[in-house]
Amino acid sequence: MKKLSYLFVAAAALTIVACGEKKAGYVINGTVEGGVDGDTVFLQESVGRQLVNIDTAIIKNGKFEFKGVQDSTVHRYLSNNGKTKDDYLATDFYLENGNIAIALAKDDMSVVSGTPSNDAYQLVYTQVSELNKHARDIYVTLNDSMSAEQREAKLFELNLMQEKIESVRKKGIEDNITNPVGIQMFKQSFYNFSTDENEALLKQIPELYKNDPAIVRIQEATDKQKLTAPGTKFINFEMPDPAGKMVQLSDYVGKGKLVLIDFWASWCGPCVREMPELVELYKEYKSKGFEIVGVSLDNNADAWKDAIKRLNLTWPQMSDLKGWSCEGAQLYAVNSIPCTVLVSGDGTIIARNLRGSELANQIAESLK
Repeated sequence: MKKLSYLFVAAAALTIVACGEKKAGYVINGTVEGGVDGDTVFLQESVGRQLVNIDTAIIKNGKFEFKGVQDSTVHRYLSNNGKTKDDYLATDFYLENGNIAIALAKDDMSVVSGTPSNDAYQLVYTQVSELNKHARDIYVTLNDSMSAEQREAKLFELNLMQEKIESVRKKGIEDNITNPVGIQMFKQSFYNFSTDENEALLKQIPELYKNDPAIVRIQEATDKQKLTAPGTKFINFEMPDPAGKMVQLSDYVGKGKLVLIDFWASWCGPCVREMPELVELYKEYKSKGFEIVGVSLDNNADAWKDAIKRLNLTWPQMSDLKGWSCEGAQLYAVNSIPCTVLVSGDGTIIARNLRGSELANQIAESLK
């Protein structure tokens, strides 16, 4: 009887210890460039297109601190409003249990370290931040007093820088596709990958993340993109041109010319910035069997027509003015713009999403 009593007491003691044991959590220690004591730092999550506050900390003696327990690694943001909108600072990071150090800094130069996910992400973030800084330095040199040749050279530099940024992000995703860092980056940048690249990455994603709504949508989009992947025949569609006349893609594609289908919009900054390069390519290769067909994702006819005139776009244009619900964009699984589809003279798709020097080189090669 004494033995049973002893076992009962021992079991009870173990239960008390287990119930009272504290789960290891996270501690975020950080600083804010330009921050002052009394300022608030916000811990936020992304809900739709908005950042929602989930916790706050006050800067004291130049530092701030957050504490808590996190069941799984999640993507989060830290921000500080500063005194004016120009002082606003923010960075994204991965909230997971462990000691996390964050130095909020200007010009996307924040540093996050201390846990496996944040250390892995920082390797990519640092490279991208440096390249973005170079891109900004180039962009601020653009001005109206430049000659056409000087402006073209600067835009070429910007495109090269963008290609480098995409290359760094792609490698970061490929290196981390089995962990939260790679998954999050993939969700943000999958549209920069080819259909084959997306399919290969989707196959590597652990079962834990397969049912993530964003991953499910990427899988669906990838399956749809296969219908217009390189090697397949183009899919025809019909839309009005700027004069209101109904035209079909087949009026231009599959007629013996190399055709670039360019999905764009007047409100798309990157699209507008790349138009001078397309204009030059069109001038150079139009007489050699090259054509461009612009498919606009505009929903305002005046803005669309004004942009065509302002940007000197002399090639055929079409749009149903339905924005992202554009029939052509849906058929070609366009997830971001600018998006290009290069089609051979017999209507076979050669490549998707070529930009900058890659596009120019492919056009030159195809027209040999």
